[in-house]
Amino acid sequence: MSASENEIVARSVAIDPVEALRDTLSEILAGLVAAGCGPHHLTGMEWESVDPAAFHLSRHTVELAYREVFAGFRPPIRSRPGTEPGLTIRARHASPQPLPDIEVDGYPLRELGRQYSPRLQADMTALFRQWSRDGAAFRAGHAGLDLAYGPGCFETLDLYRPAGVKRAPIFVFIHGGYWQASDKLQHAQFSQGLLDAGFAVAQPNYGLAPGTPLEASIAQTVAALNFLVREAEALGLDPAQLHISGHSAGGHLAAMALCDPAAPPVASALLLSGLYDLKPLGHLPIGRLLGLDDVERAARLSPLGRSRPAGTRLAFAVGEGESEAFKRQSARLATAWQAPEPLICPGHHFSMLDGLNGGALLDLALRTAGR
Repeated sequence: MSASENEIVARSVAIDPVEALRDTLSEILAGLVAAGCGPHHLTGMEWESVDPAAFHLSRHTVELAYREVFAGFRPPIRSRPGTEPGLTIRARHASPQPLPDIEVDGYPLRELGRQYSPRLQADMTALFRQWSRDGAAFRAGHAGLDLAYGPGCFETLDLYRPAGVKRAPIFVFIHGGYWQASDKLQHAQFSQGLLDAGFAVAQPNYGLAPGTPLEASIAQTVAALNFLVREAEALGLDPAQLHISGHSAGGHLAAMALCDPAAPPVASALLLSGLYDLKPLGHLPIGRLLGLDDVERAARLSPLGRSRPAGTRLAFAVGEGESEAFKRQSARLATAWQAPEPLICPGHHFSMLDGLNGGALLDLALRTAGR
């Protein structure tokens, strides 16, 4: 460790590797925050366990658990065998540097970071644990899982079908996670309300950034839509009734898919607390990681500034507890695309999704879909 680096040590004796990883990484994140740092200050990690293979990042569940805490920020990680049960992580990080004295969209940089950090609104470790449990329980009772819409390892979708419906309308839900985290596995439970209303619900995965560029994630979203239309007869779907929704980064992907000439016709779109102007993110570490400090690229990847999608009924919604910047993102695109003002839902950025299973948000989804 160099003289300019600091070290945080965390240990968990949880038997399950995913739980141990969540515990240790959450403790390291808390140490970074206490030091005035963030994940972008990490310079290296050492993971020590009796069974290093159990914690190998090539395991999908381990990879997801890492991203739950640190998203796409990944310093060099070295694993080595140990003698103690559980997992011990030693994380090195650089010291924070003063932020430039500038404003973006009326916010100083530190406040801009808070505005675009929805994770401050919830205990994310507890939230992801609950979503993982609820999603696994929901998926256990359904077939049609992991249908491949493309050749890539992330190019799969889960399809939940309503009972007794031969040609079901299709509702596609794109998960969020700042394009870098989360999975369809953790969102299955938000399908029940639409299933009860007679929709087939498709939840695609997409490649996660920064390994997968945002352009590729958009193309994967379009590919998933085309797969559902192409395979509609085989899957008992009505391709003329294709509806799309997305939350947070998934809202961005859904909006960009609506603007893509390669996408099939979409009857309605419900965009939930998405990111539609990516230029402000280029001033933040998370945006630089995604290459959004390239202003032209950030503008090209922003739905704001694109023409309103023709022939698609549009609706927007945000959580009541959202930051001002997130609310502004939805309001600006709703205005630009001549859609009704965003619905204000109970809860924060994450808990608003509960409304898909009943209440004003589900009512809005059904009304926008023409039901």
